Amino acid sequence: MSTDPDQVRIAEIVGKSDVLLFMKGSPLFPQCGFSSRAVAILNHLGAEFDSVDVLQDQGVRQGIKQFSDWPTIPQLYVKGEFVGGSDIMMEMYESGELATLFADSGVAKAD
Repeated sequence: MSTDPDQVRIAEIVGKSDVLLFMKGSPLFPQCGFSSRAVAILNHLGAEFDSVDVLQDQGVRQGIKQFSDWPTIPQLYVKGEFVGGSDIMMEMYESGELATLFADSGVAKAD
């Protein structure tokens, strides 16, 4: 377990949501094309999800890359497990794997 305050905070954030997207911007106003695509995928699947705008916190923006050992943002977590970035989300969405993962994980549908 890391004692780095940013890593501890990220672990707490990840643990609080069934589906969590670290992204640039917000779901209503994504600040990059990859984040926009990730939000579109989650919305199309009807998944209830939380998001963290990494542009609002430099510690989280850099720390999430160390936390997941993944160099890019957005990053998707389901039930505390790192799934991948925008490209992996798209591949999983197109193959049906993402919908299956959500169903198997008991992910709630958005209202």
